[in-house]
Amino acid sequence: MTPSPVSEHDHVQGPANAPVTLIEYGDYECPFCTKAYPLIEQVREEFGDRLRFVYRHVPKAADKGFAKQCAEASEFAAEHGKFWAMHAELFLHPDRHDLEHLVATAQAIGLEPAECRSALVERKYAERVRELSVASVRSGIIGTPTLFINGVHYQDRLEADLLGTAVRAALGAA
Repeated sequence: MTPSPVSEHDHVQGPANAPVTLIEYGDYECPFCTKAYPLIEQVREEFGDRLRFVYRHVPKAADKGFAKQCAEASEFAAEHGKFWAMHAELFLHPDRHDLEHLVATAQAIGLEPAECRSALVERKYAERVRELSVASVRSGIIGTPTLFINGVHYQDRLEADLLGTAVRAALGAA
């Protein structure tokens, strides 16, 4: 299992020349991804510009059916330069992923609610999300969250101190 190289199609925070790249393959409906979110944020804050963070969608079918819709909402936000704001809201409010809440979230982060509703109802970003999901599966990703640090699959428990130790080790090796 190897992640594809970071490209212009990825959602990236941090400098391209950071010595460590942390890639997360995630799903907004995954309870484990929701639990991982604050840990990853803590590690990102700790390492600052020494860490580049990449988020990639692996939306699975969900009983509630919102996984792909959340990914599509984040892609709508990305088109308007607000991916990271939507990303945070989706993980901070996992109980608010239905259409009405997604539209309200878009408005709360400064996006046009009617445009968001239209994009979600018309599935404007469905093909983009499907492409990202297929690329993830082709990379061997089947579960979420799946993390890579400088291309190496992180397999330890998702705890801030363990993840921080792994990033420090990657910094030492860089």
